[in-house]
This record gives sequence, C-alpha cells and structure tokens, in this order.
Amino acid sequence: MAKSTAHRLLTTLCSRGMVEQNPETGSYRLGLHLYELGQLAQARNAVRHVALPIMSRLAEATGHTVNLAVADGPDVVFLERLETSADERILGHAGRRFPSHCTSSGKAIAAYNPEAAQARRDAGFPPRVSHTVRTQNDWDRQLVEVRRRGFATSSSESFDDVTTLAVPILDSRRRATTAISVLGPTARITPELDRLARLVGQAARRIGRTRPG
Repeated sequence: MAKSTAHRLLTTLCSRGMVEQNPETGSYRLGLHLYELGQLAQARNAVRHVALPIMSRLAEATGHTVNLAVADGPDVVFLERLETSADERILGHAGRRFPSHCTSSGKAIAAYNPEAAQARRDAGFPPRVSHTVRTQNDWDRQLVEVRRRGFATSSSESFDDVTTLAVPILDSRRRATTAISVLGPTARITPELDRLARLVGQAARRIGRTRPG
C-alpha cells in the first residue's frame, strides 16, 4: 500500500476514534472506540450471558481459570476468561485469539464441527510451543480421541507446562461452535483430570440446555 494511501486511511481512522497517534513517537495504536465496540459486542453475546454464572461456579469448584471460547475459522476466540490469581502469571497479556490446534477448546469444537476442523487443515499447523500438533494426521487422530472421551486436552501446546481441558457445548444437532475449559499448571491439572472432565462436562451441558436457540 502506498504511504499516502496508508496515511489517509490512518487519518480517517483517527477521526473516528478507531486509531490514535502517540504524540511523542508519532506511531499509531488502537483507539478507545474499538475498545468500546468490543465491550458492546461481548455484552450482547447471548451465550456468554448464559455461561457466566455457570463459569463462576466452575471456577469456585475447581480453583482453576475457566475459559469460554468460540470458533472463528481456523482459530478460537476466548469470549470470557475467569482467572485465578495464580494463573494470571501464566497468561500475562496473552491475547484472546489462538489457532485451534494449539488449544483444547479448538479441538473440542472441531471434533463436533466439520467446518472448523477443515478450516484448520486448510490453514496448516504452525508450531507454537514444544508439543503443538504439527500434522493433519495428528489433528485428525486427536479429534477422534475427543469424540471417544467427550473432552479434549492440550498440554504444553499453547504454553509450556500448562494443561487445559475443554468440553464442547453441543446444540440440538450435536454440533459445537463454543466450548468451556479449565486451565492451570500441568502439575496441578494432570492428577485431577477425571474429576475436572466430570465438572467441566456438567458445566457444558448446563450451558447447552439454557443457551438461546
């Protein structure tokens, strides 16, 4: 893009509050209006509204961070995250969008959503950390395992030494676009995997029964 065109676009975005310019450095950053729009979109999300009290109870029962994720092409976007003080150190300023093959939520959704599964195949499997899924065969094998067990796990796939466990939130056709998960250090999650799978599964079914549509 030509510099003149880029500058014209940035000027327009600044006038709308979408972008702002740092007066000291001259560089540009996202503006507050984008934050407002994001907050509005989040507040109006019906599944998030239904899920929040259930997520709170799950966080209390497990002592772990709880996430609500939705599929978006080859990725998942975390609509809500209830963090424990210990897990804040793990996540830091981690973004809300991750490639689906790096997360238990992405696997849980893709196992019950052929379009999401195929979108990830088409996008490929770039590695993130030590144990990230790297091939289509591994991806397909893990989706079969999710359907067999009813839940997905991700261990040292988004963050080293961190494990997550997710269960898809199924609609009446047994398809998934969202998932609920718990996250914590592998040393804490692994010994209680069966208990967590049961609790997260119960939460997913409650959300599925009460979600709109």
